[in-house]
Amino acid sequence: MQVEGTNIQKELNPLANAEMQFDEAARLLHIEPGLREMLKRPRRATIVTLPVMMDDGQLQTFTGYRVQHSIIRGPAKGGIRYHQDVTLDEVEALAAWMTWKCAVVNIPFGGGKGGIAVDPAKLSRGELERLTRRYAADLSDLFGPDTDIPAPDVNTNEQIMAWIQDTYSMHARKTVTGVVTGKPVIAGGSLGRREATGRGVLFCVREACKHLTMPLAGARMAVQGFGNVGSVSAKLLAQDGAKLVAVSDVRGGIHNPAGLDVESLLRHVAQDGSVVGFPGSKPLTGSIIEYDCDILIPAALENQITHANADRVKARIVAEGANGPTTHEADRILAERKVFVIPDILCNSGGVTVSYFEWVQNNIGFYWTEDEVNQRLEQYMVKAFQDVLRLSVRHEVNMRVAAFVLAISRVVDVIHLRGVYA
Repeated sequence: MQVEGTNIQKELNPLANAEMQFDEAARLLHIEPGLREMLKRPRRATIVTLPVMMDDGQLQTFTGYRVQHSIIRGPAKGGIRYHQDVTLDEVEALAAWMTWKCAVVNIPFGGGKGGIAVDPAKLSRGELERLTRRYAADLSDLFGPDTDIPAPDVNTNEQIMAWIQDTYSMHARKTVTGVVTGKPVIAGGSLGRREATGRGVLFCVREACKHLTMPLAGARMAVQGFGNVGSVSAKLLAQDGAKLVAVSDVRGGIHNPAGLDVESLLRHVAQDGSVVGFPGSKPLTGSIIEYDCDILIPAALENQITHANADRVKARIVAEGANGPTTHEADRILAERKVFVIPDILCNSGGVTVSYFEWVQNNIGFYWTEDEVNQRLEQYMVKAFQDVLRLSVRHEVNMRVAAFVLAISRVVDVIHLRGVYA
């Protein structure tokens, strides 16, 4: 019984999953043990104590994290999440996934990630701003447009990026637009950035449908998580003719096998704050992961598809809008059942790709139209998908292993060229 519990804990540990995914691909590349160990470990992990004066005059202390997994291919790049369950292991795993994500889509960044263990819903706007600025100030020696570039993630947004940008700029005594991405357009952000991750999901699903000779028009999709990524994915795929049949958020789920009108649902969520209670839908009583659909988009948090439910996934395509939604053990089960999984480090890389575009625009001081941004994003995403697919076919492995093989090989090639300073 103890062994089973230990195995489940390991399966649900995001860092353990990230390392197992890495090891499986690294074996195919025959990387020497010393280099393999170097690639698995983060370059730097920072924990900061964040005292914040609350509105009631009481001092409350929070814990913040920032992990730089790699800067081999460029500055560390990765979001900051605010969630009560944030841990160092989670942030380390997310930073590693960012390294491989940037390499898969072939943009000149390494991987980083940050977080604060806090439930932001319990903070006032003033408390949230003070917490954000304290975090940015304490990490201002790490952050920078040439060193480590944050972006939004779970429970963070354009406003929080603007506070970080301002805090860093005040310390630098000049405006530094490129220190963060995902900031408001009027503060130097890029057009198309807000929709970029969901749009990237669209491009990947299109390519997967072509590969499987499966029509996208009329395909039934279920979306877990109706935040930025899930809602944009659903909206864009519906415009391509897919039919949303089930959707869930933190408050519950709804479904209608005949289809849900996405535009009306978006208005309902804007008004009520949840998909629950949408007119014309029925409450979803079972797990959305197991819903009868053609395309499943997990766009919430990690560990949603595990050994416990992977054999009940009915979708033909799983498009990972979230980071780490599928455990390593579940991957094996899905592969045996011929479910086509578009892995997170490919499928949701649209956000970091347009973050790269934003950073480039900040650096050159010249800004593109939204059509230009979207066209460039499609070029990057389609090429990345095809690169991964070719390796998948050549090595007879699933798309996740192929994506890791591609990413790791690109990082290793740079290491071999640069050498290891000692």
